[in-house]
Amino acid sequence: MNKFAFRFFAVFFAFSLIATAQEKEEKTEKEKGHSNTNRFKQLYEEFSTPNMFRTASGAPGPNYYQQQADYNMDIELDDKNQKLYGEETITYTNNSPDVLEFLWMQLDQNVRSKDSKSPLIESEALRPATQPQSFAQNYMEEPFDGGFNIESVTDEDGKPLKYTINQTMMRIDIPTPLKPGGKVSFNVKWWYNVNNHVVNRARSGYEHFDKDGNNLYIIAQFYPRMCVYSDVEGWQNIQFWGRGEFALPFGNFNVNITAPADHILDGTGVLENRKKVFSNKEYKRWEEAQESYDKPVVIVTQEEAEAKEKEFSKKKKTWNFVATNVRDFAFASSRKFIYDAMAVDINGKKVMAISLYPKEGNPLWGDYSTKAVSATLRSYSKYTFDYPYHKAISVHSKNQGMEYPMICWNYGRPNEDGSYSDRVKYGMISVIIHEVGHNFFPMIVNSDERQWTWMDEGLNTFMQYLAEQNFQKEYLPDLDAYPSRRGPASKIVPYMNGDQSHISPIMSNSENIYQFGSNAYAKPATALNILRETVMGPELFDHAFMTYAQRWKFKHPTPEDFFRTMEDASAVDLDWFWRGWFYTTEYVDMGVTDVKRYYVSSEPNQEVKELAAQRGMSLSDLPPLVYMIPEDSEDYKDALKNGSILDNSTSLNEFIMDNFSASERSKLKTPKYFYQVTFEKPGEIPMPLIVEYTYADGSSEIVKYPAQVWRKNDLEVKKVIASDKELISVTVDPKEETADVDVTNNMWPKQEVESDFDKFKDSKK
Repeated sequence: MNKFAFRFFAVFFAFSLIATAQEKEEKTEKEKGHSNTNRFKQLYEEFSTPNMFRTASGAPGPNYYQQQADYNMDIELDDKNQKLYGEETITYTNNSPDVLEFLWMQLDQNVRSKDSKSPLIESEALRPATQPQSFAQNYMEEPFDGGFNIESVTDEDGKPLKYTINQTMMRIDIPTPLKPGGKVSFNVKWWYNVNNHVVNRARSGYEHFDKDGNNLYIIAQFYPRMCVYSDVEGWQNIQFWGRGEFALPFGNFNVNITAPADHILDGTGVLENRKKVFSNKEYKRWEEAQESYDKPVVIVTQEEAEAKEKEFSKKKKTWNFVATNVRDFAFASSRKFIYDAMAVDINGKKVMAISLYPKEGNPLWGDYSTKAVSATLRSYSKYTFDYPYHKAISVHSKNQGMEYPMICWNYGRPNEDGSYSDRVKYGMISVIIHEVGHNFFPMIVNSDERQWTWMDEGLNTFMQYLAEQNFQKEYLPDLDAYPSRRGPASKIVPYMNGDQSHISPIMSNSENIYQFGSNAYAKPATALNILRETVMGPELFDHAFMTYAQRWKFKHPTPEDFFRTMEDASAVDLDWFWRGWFYTTEYVDMGVTDVKRYYVSSEPNQEVKELAAQRGMSLSDLPPLVYMIPEDSEDYKDALKNGSILDNSTSLNEFIMDNFSASERSKLKTPKYFYQVTFEKPGEIPMPLIVEYTYADGSSEIVKYPAQVWRKNDLEVKKVIASDKELISVTVDPKEETADVDVTNNMWPKQEVESDFDKFKDSKK
């Protein structure tokens, strides 16, 4: 028999063997058919159909549009009575192909009005014990009335416009429908009582300092704001219940803010009258700060701020800010503010990193805040796009972390004596990195936070993890590793291993999420970190992620735009990954169940004998074949007796050499050991199977089988190891890269190990 005929016969015989094994497993009763349940099927059922607005590649389509809302505002802060007054003129441009019969605005402050329905949607129960302050606030105090008081809504000629308020939304009934390409201007006059955000943990408001009688204001959602109108939602006018944040169109702002003359104030946009509102000394220091790239320059010192705390000036001062192409506006104001700043080089463009904080924030804030701002801008720009604005501000707030274009509030307060723990220190640095990072997601890559919290919080938390590592290398070189709370795979295990009745998919509306921090921040951040480090590799991931950021900066992306772009720019099919991690609450669990050693024999094993008999063939009809017999089988015992085991490379080579040419023989390996390793997947999410094989000589190797290894068997796969070294151990996921929820099945020979979930429970005890 020639070599070709031998190989053909051998292959045919092998397929016959497989077919016979399958026949043995068939049931007598025909099973019913089923739909495609393969975890690697495409997401066509979940995704919207591509169109001229949004393409199948994940990029904006040729007919993509977005609306524009421009604001001129005059604002006055009444520090004595904690009130905010405002008048605004909105110019709205309809860039859509649709005729708009009315306009929708957001009245977010109405979530704190006396008749707010937000408290009514939450389940309540009496606790067995409550702190006095919380008890009084919940059951004894009159509800705070912080909603908008709309004094008038008029057209550009001052004539009243009809409007309807529905909780946190206001519909403006324009007299003439707004055609595509048209503009309309109208005016809104309003005021509201500013809330104490320390008492009710609101996103904005004031903090009162009893010792010196001063207030520190962080003011946001303070004006009636236009809703988004898009090709995806039409009007995004879902009510603001308090959790789901904001969807906003881009526009230009010209804002005048009048505050007490002894206040220091900063906010979104370019401060146009800095020379007028700064003292000569402050302005000179500001000019110095613009040339300082290595350390902050203090523009208002702690001593100067402490002196202002005693003034309580009755005079006023107006600050003028102009912002171009931003989605929102916010500001901070207080006579308590220390002010420092430094320049940041973003690929040749100067950006100012700024911090505002009271003396209660020192020394921690003076040491780290502005440096954290600088490091964040450089790190995020590296992975996305160059930061486009001229400044980024970090404002000290007792218990708040919140973001707006060019400005954010951050917690982290030392003890009264100035001491602080590592927990407070790294918590402050991390929240500054996170909130400044929000300038990129969603202030520029402008996703819909009301619908998809993870699109800004999850992506931003992932970027925060990268920035924390960069911050440690630059500013904390003596620290072994930055104590990141979120990002590494092992940290998400307790959540994914938790009670399924209190876990929701990442792809859930923001108001319907259980365990908000884990779901919207930690899990998507971890998923992206695993995608970068384990599934795609940094090079492919970073290019795809940057492509997404640059495609959608200053636009309104959806989850599908992100998913599609990541695949489009990398040539990596990730539908299985998005489905498992984002559309389900499934978890990862892989392990090794069995390692069986095989021996090569020159004599047919029992299975081959049975197969030949079923085919009506005699053993003498078979061509020369290599027979594999498992250790500790009856075949193995018989082979030991008759001496048919080829237990060294010489005898094996002699047995097979006749079927190869001299050239082919020179390229052959000489394995002495053959193993069949069986892996299991009790968890539903398919992931790359990362395996460490360790040998008797002390060497080891790590093999990463792609996730597609599970494509035809979602429960079990087998791998064959042919080696010249004896295999002594097998470990699945040796570096904990996949968020495996149960590592007790990850080793052969089996060892008693404590899972990450058990470690988590022990730490809580």
